[in-house]
Amino acid sequence: MQRRKFLSLGALAAVATMVPASLSALDFRATKPDVWTAKTVNDGIAKLFGKVATPSDAIKLTIPKVASNGGQIPVDIATDIPAKTVALFQDANPESAIMVWNVVEGSVVDYSLKIKMKKSGSMTVVVEGKDGKLYSTTKSLDVALGGCEG
Repeated sequence: MQRRKFLSLGALAAVATMVPASLSALDFRATKPDVWTAKTVNDGIAKLFGKVATPSDAIKLTIPKVASNGGQIPVDIATDIPAKTVALFQDANPESAIMVWNVVEGSVVDYSLKIKMKKSGSMTVVVEGKDGKLYSTTKSLDVALGGCEG
């Protein structure tokens, strides 16, 4: 009986330690609404972070060179930079901001997602390090069939 009680308390403690991490997300749409209406990547970065990012090879952005369908472009982002925030921008759609992640202490930055792009263009990842500096990388891709038209 004691062993079952111990195991159930251990499971409860494990769940309790995960709950605060899931509740620590910031709503960037509410706190920085101008980011989501920015038309250019540089304007979006300036409105989100207030400064310019330095290019870095420490960020790995993996996208196809040619996307056969702009409606489903796979994007992989990874870095070993100790990060506070990670943001993804593009220059093909009317608004440049795609996504912003608040990185929880101890998390690994290794994200995968699919996005839509209307036409050929480039994507930029910006990592705000815990040191307060901004790091970025940019890659271009060609879209064979626009995701917004068909």
